[in-house]
Amino acid sequence: MNDPIKKTFPIVCVGGSAGGLDAYVRLLQNLPPDLGVAVVIVNHITTMPTQLHTVLPRFTRMPVELIYDELIILPNRVFIIPAKRDLHVDAAGAFQLEPISKPHGWPDVITVFLHSLAKHWEGQIVAVIVSGYDGDGAIALRGIKEVGGITIAQLPSTAKQPDMPQSAIDSGCIDFILSPEDIAREIRRIAQGKGRA
Repeated sequence: MNDPIKKTFPIVCVGGSAGGLDAYVRLLQNLPPDLGVAVVIVNHITTMPTQLHTVLPRFTRMPVELIYDELIILPNRVFIIPAKRDLHVDAAGAFQLEPISKPHGWPDVITVFLHSLAKHWEGQIVAVIVSGYDGDGAIALRGIKEVGGITIAQLPSTAKQPDMPQSAIDSGCIDFILSPEDIAREIRRIAQGKGRA
């Protein structure tokens, strides 16, 4: 059995749903493949299997993986949540999948994952909320900030569905409100140790 490795590199959670693909593409196209961060896309559409792991490799040189249980989190990769699962991270730096805890109504998979990151991740956390319906993720942003994380919402006027980023902004816990391209620029700055602009 391998000893747990301290996971101190930055992790970026990008939460979205309806219209999220446009934001994911614009974000990934502007992130270099050797930035040293792990990007986790938590898409809260749960009615059908995700195809993001087959679509997004066209827009990034980072490997794109569909998450499975016990998958080790590594930098310079993009990870995709599978449908109908809650996603957690454990203290050893691996993903843990559980049956979705809210199978009816609007899911809260982004909120669940952000709570887990705030509890277990030792490196910098960047929580990004992009296009989507409802307000998944918004109530977890305060916890991210309490552990020193950085919170970003997509500029609603650049989102195909502004409900989710607007809910994040309305929480009062957002550091930056940016277009997907500018979100990528801010992530680059954070990864390079420059912190907030």
